[in-house]
Amino acid sequence: MKKVIVFGGGTGLSCLLSGMKLFPVEVTTVITVSDNGSSTGVLKQEFDIPAVGDVGKVLLSMANVDEDFVKLLRYRFHKAGSSLDNHPVRNILLTALIDLKGNLTEATRYMSRLLQIKGEVLPLTEERVELVGKDEMGNPEYYGEEDVSRNIRRIASLSYDHDIHVGNRVRQKIADADLIIFSPGSLYTSILPHLIVEDIVEEIRKSPAPIMYVSNLVTQPGETDGYNVSDHLAVLNRYLKGRKVDIVLSNNAQIDPEVAEKYLRTENKTLVELDREKIAAQGARIIEGDIFMIDESGSIRHDALQTSFLIFSYLMEG
Repeated sequence: MKKVIVFGGGTGLSCLLSGMKLFPVEVTTVITVSDNGSSTGVLKQEFDIPAVGDVGKVLLSMANVDEDFVKLLRYRFHKAGSSLDNHPVRNILLTALIDLKGNLTEATRYMSRLLQIKGEVLPLTEERVELVGKDEMGNPEYYGEEDVSRNIRRIASLSYDHDIHVGNRVRQKIADADLIIFSPGSLYTSILPHLIVEDIVEEIRKSPAPIMYVSNLVTQPGETDGYNVSDHLAVLNRYLKGRKVDIVLSNNAQIDPEVAEKYLRTENKTLVELDREKIAAQGARIIEGDIFMIDESGSIRHDALQTSFLIFSYLMEG
């Protein structure tokens, strides 16, 4: 069975993994833990733990249990003035498990058994970390993922607030992989937080496995305004320091102009254009297809099944 390691965080990663679990592929997911917003930020601060939000989302996207159980874990309390207000059950459960099991990796392993997950979910680090944006002089100006996300145009480099330790399990999974994937998601706050860790970049440099980037469908205001696929690719290649992305998986289907206009008007997001010549100039092979869908809320999402099918098809090429 082919082995795939996926790096990412947030909704884009969860969507991709909900499709990957349907194929005969051994998937390991490494998740960034630097989020400091909403429920995750409160629990991170109060209990001095890594961010659990993206870990919880990914676990539920890969679950193979009764849908009512998944709905229970997704349930978010809404009671103004309550200490539980805005906390989803999954975050509270993971926080309790960290206390019981000793760390986030063991808490995640237990949750994976509970949810009958095929594959492995690993946090990037066991430590509580904060993303830091530095100016051109190397001075730390923006502290925390939310602040960094709002000020990308003013930031020259990213780092963490301290050097972090990456577990041997993550290193070994990179070494064993037949394919390394960077998932869709926030480029600067979900994907690059993996690539500012020298240990991760070094293991990827040593790996003979090809690297695939599953391109975003729309831009993220403040982070990637005006970016095409090639712009995302150029940033990844810069942070890979000696390696380059080998394959770009991108949508080539027409998205309804009315939907696109609504995104621009209500969220200031634009469609990410597949600029083939500029991608080819960076040495990447393009795999393209109709890989988007409009969900019940009217949002543009990756078609998890079709996207995963194209990844599986690539793996089966030989």
